[in-house]
Formats: sequence, C-alpha cells, structure tokens
Amino acid sequence: MPAQPRSRCAVRTTAETFLLVVLALLLAGCRQQPEVDASYHEFAYVSNGKSDSVSVIDTLALRNVKTIPVGKNPTGVAANPVRNEIYVANTESNNISIINAERNEVVATLGVHRAPYFVSVSSDGRRAYIADAGSSRVSVIDLDRRVVIANIPVGNAPGLAKVSPDGRVVVASNRADNTVSLIDTEKLAVRSTLPVCAQPQDIVILPDSSKAYVACPGSNQLASIDLKTDQVLALLDIGKLPIQMALKPDGGEIFVSNFDANTFSIVEAYTNEVSGSYLCGRNPVRGLVSSDNSLLYVSNFGSDNVSVYAIDEGRVIGSVPVGSHPDGLALTPNEEHLLVVDAKSGDVAVIRTVKTRDTSKISAERALITVIPVGNQPNDIVIKAFRSGGK
Repeated sequence: MPAQPRSRCAVRTTAETFLLVVLALLLAGCRQQPEVDASYHEFAYVSNGKSDSVSVIDTLALRNVKTIPVGKNPTGVAANPVRNEIYVANTESNNISIINAERNEVVATLGVHRAPYFVSVSSDGRRAYIADAGSSRVSVIDLDRRVVIANIPVGNAPGLAKVSPDGRVVVASNRADNTVSLIDTEKLAVRSTLPVCAQPQDIVILPDSSKAYVACPGSNQLASIDLKTDQVLALLDIGKLPIQMALKPDGGEIFVSNFDANTFSIVEAYTNEVSGSYLCGRNPVRGLVSSDNSLLYVSNFGSDNVSVYAIDEGRVIGSVPVGSHPDGLALTPNEEHLLVVDAKSGDVAVIRTVKTRDTSKISAERALITVIPVGNQPNDIVIKAFRSGGK
C-alpha cells in the first residue's frame, strides 16, 4: 500500500522548528526569572575562619558582593528572624559581631567569655545565647539594647547552647563533663544538670519544644531529653562519631551524620528508635532537609560531594560533586539553589535543585552550576531574605 502524503499542517521546515524552540526557551526563561522588587534582597553570609571576615553573597545574582572584617577566627553565624541583623561568633577574639544586613556593615561588637563558637537566636528575635567553651559559661545578649545581660555558669567546655522554639529553655551541651545544662530563660539560671553520654555536642529541639536530642561523638550515641520533666528518656546507639543532626521541619525524624562510619542514621523522634542507616559519601558532616520534608542533603567532607536522599522513597538518589571539603549547607528561600561551603578550597558551590512540576522530587536538572570564591577556611553559612526599610 503506498504511503499516504502528509498534510502541510503536519510538516514544519527546519527554520520553523528552530524558531519554535527559541520561542519556547525564551518563554521558559521568562518564567524562571520573574522580575524582583528592587527593595527585596537575599544575602548569604559566610564566616571565613582564617581571613577574619564574613563574605556576603547575593543569592539572586549568585555573586560575592562584599567582604566584611569581623573578629578573629569567626565560626558560627546566625540570622535574626525578626530584624535585619546577622550575628557572628569570633572564637579567638571572644566577641560577637552584629552586622546590619541592609548596609552590610558591622554596627556593634560585644565581648563575651572565652571561645564562643555558635550563636542561637530566640524565635522572637530579642535574645541571643552563646556557649563560651573556654570559660564554662553561657552568655545572654539582649538584642534590643545590644548588651550582655547574663553570664550563666554551666558545665565544662560547653560546645553549643540552643534555645527552644518557645523560648523558655536553653540546652547547653557540656563536652568535658558529659552533661547537659537546662537553663530557665526567665530566671537566667540553670534549672537542671543531667548526665548524658560521652562528649555531648550538637543539639536539636523538636518544634513543639517537648524534647531535645544531643549527639555524643565520644560514645556514638544520642541522648533524648524530656524538656517538660528534665529527664533523660533514652540513650540511642548510633553510627561511629555522630557529629551533626538535621531535623525534619515536621519534627518526625532526625538525620544524624556519622563522620567515621560514612553513613547517616535516621531516628524516629516520637518513639526514640533508630530506624536505619544509609551509606553516603566519605565523612559526612552536615545534613539539611527541604521545607516540604521530602529531601535530605548531606555534605561529605571526605569525598567532596553532596548526597541527596529521597525521604519518602527511603533511598539515596544521587550525589553532586562540589569543591574541596564541603561543610556548611543552606537553601535559598525558594529552594531552587543549595549553597555548599567548601572549607579547603575557600569557595561556595551552588547546586541547582529545580523541582519537577508534579512531585516534590528534584529533577534531572540537579547539577553544580557555579562556584563563588570567598575567604580562607570558610566555616558556616546563613541566608537572610528581607525588604529594605525593615527593622
């Protein structure tokens, strides 16, 4: 049977096809890059430990726009959820730098006790809590007045002091004496000191402020603490050298990076059970969960990549190569980009994490799209989005 001739409507010239493709790409580009209000800003702040500075990255333009001198050996950075301020812990100069995010300038420097590493800001934006590892105290800053209002004695060598979402308690992990201090934020005094596991370090607190979990690298365990009764509920055996925990936004699961096991473990927060462990890259150091609870990103310090784990599917779905010794992680507010701090190569890798239209899984477009140079030995990163003229 002879072939039927195609109608003119079914036939396109090469030139017509090319024009249609170009038009589709232009329309797609317009959809992906909506016009942004000139008053809206998104900045990532990266602490550069060996440069005594903070790099400011414009996450809309994906470029380094400023370097801000701070104190000596800056480590942890935190953003105020209410006002346009960033706080930097300067470990070797024993102080906290306050950066105005609208001007990207240091507007105050407050002395604390020895060796601060991290800053925890209350959800109302009015207080900051800092564990002073070198003096066994927790410093409390009134952010409205920009003054230190208390220095609270705790256990030996506190690594972290984290305030609960309801603002009523601060949990301090005392690494040198294997205890946790619970601080009453109204009385600004320790209300309980609890023996836990060996060398307690990282802390997560559930969204309802009912429980805290503390990772203990010295004994490869997690301690579960009831914050209503001040009791240790369980000591959970975990992978080797658990150094960081990532909490799902819904509070249901905790993902633990086991540095020496090349795994991350999953802890069911409401039942205090370890539900499994998964191989990722070498020496995982940080985890971060997407806001829709669907994806876990893990930076692998020893293999120079980031693993991606699909939580609902229960499997690692891929990895993305980045710079040397990736550490801190941050998602942009629209979660289209993941920023990865590369400690050894002194840069921030930007991974495209475009999601598909009908699922929460990231598409095949996931890839490293650029690398932004910062200072020497970058440590931590935080992103602040705001409109000019705020607090």
